[in-house]
Amino acid sequence: MALFKSGGIDWESEGCEFGGWLVVEGWIKPSLFDGIPNGDMLDGTQVQFRSVTLNKYVSAEFGGGANVSVDRDVPSLWETFRLWRVSATQFQLRTVGGQFLSCHAQRDTVTATEISPSTSETFNIERDNSNRVHIRLLSGTYLQATASNQLTADYPGKPDWGDNTATFEMTIVANNIHGDYQLANGYGHDKAKEILSKHRSSFITEEDFIFLSKHEINTVRIPVGWWIAMDPNPPAPFIGGTLDALDNAFSWALNHGLRCIIDLHAAPGSQNGMEHSASRDGSTDWPTSQQYISQSLDAIDFLASRYAKNPALLGIELLNEPSAADVPLDLLISFYSKGYQIVRNYSSSAYVIICQRIGKADPMELVQENIGAANLVVDLHYYNLFDSFFFNLSSLDNIQFIYKSRQNQLESLNRANGPLIFIGEWVNEWNMTSGHSRIIKTLEGRSSMFIMLLHLDGHTGQSRMIESTGILNGISSTITCN
Repeated sequence: MALFKSGGIDWESEGCEFGGWLVVEGWIKPSLFDGIPNGDMLDGTQVQFRSVTLNKYVSAEFGGGANVSVDRDVPSLWETFRLWRVSATQFQLRTVGGQFLSCHAQRDTVTATEISPSTSETFNIERDNSNRVHIRLLSGTYLQATASNQLTADYPGKPDWGDNTATFEMTIVANNIHGDYQLANGYGHDKAKEILSKHRSSFITEEDFIFLSKHEINTVRIPVGWWIAMDPNPPAPFIGGTLDALDNAFSWALNHGLRCIIDLHAAPGSQNGMEHSASRDGSTDWPTSQQYISQSLDAIDFLASRYAKNPALLGIELLNEPSAADVPLDLLISFYSKGYQIVRNYSSSAYVIICQRIGKADPMELVQENIGAANLVVDLHYYNLFDSFFFNLSSLDNIQFIYKSRQNQLESLNRANGPLIFIGEWVNEWNMTSGHSRIIKTLEGRSSMFIMLLHLDGHTGQSRMIESTGILNGISSTITCN
């Protein structure tokens, strides 16, 4: 990490992020999900259904808001449904437009018009040993694809797994959201509590703080979810216990000379549709609801009131990675301004960190805004991995881009005479299709993510890469250029 200010370094920190600890990210620890029944049908899984008799796909006309037909030869967005998991065998099916498939009674035709799901929008999905499924109402009636290309609840009796009108082939298009929602809703409360209690007590321990201190790492960035403000009994399906873990982190930080940044990583409704924001199905609903925004501000108030006077607190990050495609800038600036003032109600010195929008967003858009007068920090995240610009660059070109272009950008931001600049996340990886390099990855068995990128010396204007033999979410990474 580094913070920069025009005219010289105002405050500097080298640190790491505890990703995957108090906010679940399945790619960091996939084994957390191993015991979930029907684990390939979690919340947010995208599925398509093809009638085996018509050889046509189930389709929500216009992407939702109208009738459901079984008449498409090739599946696309209208034929793709996101699962809302009710149990291991019961699901609600959400269209790309946000409406749910619905059938109120036997002999009714299925539609896609309901915004809020209930029993009429809940279906049992029965699977055979391959990819064939039957879909039935809670009352027991099976859906079938009719000769007139409708989806109706009137199949007579119980179908077998042969080629009949009640049998469909289900294709799982994507199953890539593995966050707190999927884990808790997949296991159910009691089992999820058991799994997460063990994870939270072992994934990060005081030994990690001792390790970091010995290696001159002085700061930890700790992602939390909005439900921490309601611990120990957060709303379903979230599981309490993160507050005790965060309290422990502050105690360990004090014991070993580290400082903590609390990062609101997951906001209600999700600010970016990703698993690390606890999205249920990949939707970004946070900016559409004033209630969600208010709940986020309440969480900031809770965290600031609890930790403002703690000597280990360095700062509070108001929101991690809001989506540029879904979160309007004016709404975000308003939220950041209110969040800044909330923190200032409890502390005049704690750093208030505001994160750049991810996607197509100008890094200057927050620097130029008058969000706060003192100790305001803009957090930039650098991920070459997800930008096709870097794919065809050689190893040396990628490294030179950091030395030259990244340095120039940071110098420009520093000259803006605005907030401090902070590199909160980065990754030393890219999809390489040319060049000469070798990436060696060795499992180290640790959980921390080193997020140091570079320092910009405020006195000389020279940049230098930080050599790190540290740990990257359990992976020790070395890049060797030939």
